Amino acid sequence: MRAQGLRGRIRTEGTLIFLCGLLAGALMLLIGRELWSHSDDSGLQHFAEVRDFARESFVREVSDQELLDDALKGMLAGLDPYSRYYDASQTQDLVRQTGGRYRGIGAVFRSPVEEGLVLYPLPGSPALAAGLRVGDQVLQLNGRGLEEFDAASFRAALGNPDSEGIRMQVRGLDGEERQLSVIPGSIIDPSVRHAQMLDLERHIGYLAVTRFTTETGEEFAQCMDFLAERGMKALVLDLRHNLGGTLSSAVEIARRFVSSGIIVSTEGRGEPIVYEADPAGADLEGMPLAILVNASTASASEVLAGALQDHRVAALVGEATFGKGMVQAIRSFGEAGGRAKVTTSYYYSPSHRNFERSADPNRDHGILPDLAIPLLAEERAPIRGFLESYSPGPEVLPALEAWAAESGQDLIPPMPVDPQLKSALDLLRGRYPGPDEQGK
Repeated sequence: MRAQGLRGRIRTEGTLIFLCGLLAGALMLLIGRELWSHSDDSGLQHFAEVRDFARESFVREVSDQELLDDALKGMLAGLDPYSRYYDASQTQDLVRQTGGRYRGIGAVFRSPVEEGLVLYPLPGSPALAAGLRVGDQVLQLNGRGLEEFDAASFRAALGNPDSEGIRMQVRGLDGEERQLSVIPGSIIDPSVRHAQMLDLERHIGYLAVTRFTTETGEEFAQCMDFLAERGMKALVLDLRHNLGGTLSSAVEIARRFVSSGIIVSTEGRGEPIVYEADPAGADLEGMPLAILVNASTASASEVLAGALQDHRVAALVGEATFGKGMVQAIRSFGEAGGRAKVTTSYYYSPSHRNFERSADPNRDHGILPDLAIPLLAEERAPIRGFLESYSPGPEVLPALEAWAAESGQDLIPPMPVDPQLKSALDLLRGRYPGPDEQGK
């Protein structure tokens, strides 16, 4: 059921097929606009005829652009579960997912957000640069009192500055009131979260990579430095609920643990592309490593897990991965503002495993863990919620911890009950969980 749910989510992600009959015509529109003359362009003529019929007959008014977008979405969605077309509005979400950045002020507010209580600013954010601090209470936003806002209007106000920026009157934990002006900018949306030491005696660190963006490699490096400063000698790397992303970032992290051989290869209609290890960059080689995986570990995260498993530098703990071993190429289409993502090849692990589930009709999973640890139904949602939550960076963690200690409040999300994490820690402690110990 887990795999079916993820497969359904990938298949239907933002895609509504409006007219299946437009598929062939839209394909010709993409590849033949400049190549074919109007005299022999029967495909485009058929597209225009069906478009006009739909525009004139449909129960509500519909624009040519809407019909075209739906046709393009349907054309690519019909190829496989992973190819798709993004219209201009959806392209912005895609850029954030793969680029790892968004436009905003970069502050995490305590729920409910409309009360304006700042937990912490994100590293390198405009909020941090403007002087917003841990525990600040927003009293006024752009001259309006907090009582005038609900959650939606509060978020909207944070994204719509006037020429002077977003004007805030805040009161700090020391009781002092201050006036701030924050100008939104490009913010890293953290993909590496919850870096912390879990076992000080055995020096075991932990971090979660929630997706792979162009920023993930640098984020990972900073978190590893943070943990190294605290004496880390072993690591639990959490890839659960990581649906993938940018391949280069997954390869970059793998190269830190593997000094020789293949990391991954991609093979399709053209020449194979092979990504090799980099001996000069393998600064983490030999570090004891356990990787947490589950049925929502997919694509680039499977590349990383599979490479480290094949090279025998990590033990995989948890559940079988999803099994998305296909590579997509993304192309932008200028003035139209859209982007297309089309499957071009398969991923192959160093031992030449193809973990794409559709490549084998007898398989309904990707990579099998070295240590299978099931979860109870009631354990799943809290673990996922924890992984998806933001975590404070090293710059603000001491202030947040001091505030939590003084107020007696749980300001930092605690780790939930997690038998898979416990089993990974036991492995790194030299204790293999037996049948009676798993999940305890």
